Amino acid sequence: MFSNTQKWSAEFIGTFWLTLGGCGSAVLAAAFPGVGIGLLGVSLAFGLTVVTGAYALGPISGGHFNPAVSIGLVIGKRFSAAELPGYIIAQVLGAVAAAGVLYLIVSGKTGFTGVGGFASNGFGENSPGKFSMVSVLICEVVMTAIFLIVILGATARKAADGFGGLAIGLCLTLIHLVSIPVSNTSVNPARSTGPALFAQTGAMGDLWLFWVAPIVGAALGSLIYNALLSDE
Repeated sequence: MFSNTQKWSAEFIGTFWLTLGGCGSAVLAAAFPGVGIGLLGVSLAFGLTVVTGAYALGPISGGHFNPAVSIGLVIGKRFSAAELPGYIIAQVLGAVAAAGVLYLIVSGKTGFTGVGGFASNGFGENSPGKFSMVSVLICEVVMTAIFLIVILGATARKAADGFGGLAIGLCLTLIHLVSIPVSNTSVNPARSTGPALFAQTGAMGDLWLFWVAPIVGAALGSLIYNALLSDE
């Protein structure tokens, strides 16, 4: 049995890695002259953080790294509600710490004048493709719902052993491929909170949506899975 401190530490580190690896790829490598990784590379980076984190830290905490996932798993009866507050606090702190480290890295560049959008999420003028609030809301709800369905299915009792982390990471990669132009992809309130604190846009004003939509989506995904797909 792992202690609460060990579980919270795993969630802190996992969310730190997801935010630093995913947002760091967007801020530092997406448009790097000559070798920029672009949308495809950033999408893959987010997926890889989940794959690596799931296999390294999942055995300790379950590898949520996302408040919406933790809430969805409670609704899906895969996680204790009593453990939820500690997980969410650890996840948010991990994301904020990662954003702080990324800021220190970025601000050390010669000629630094500011971080700009800093891989933050937004709608309207803060959306990469200038999508409306309604479009972003729908996208985030649906993508998070599918994410929870995949998570619940990939970790079900009858699922193939050892492949859950890979399926979940690939799902997150696909989610980013679809939704980066719409919202810069959240599906994770913690990941949205960290960069928003440092961004030089209106990200903090848009942040509420990236808590509400992923949580609603996670709840819907869990309810759909349990009602239509689960045999447990």
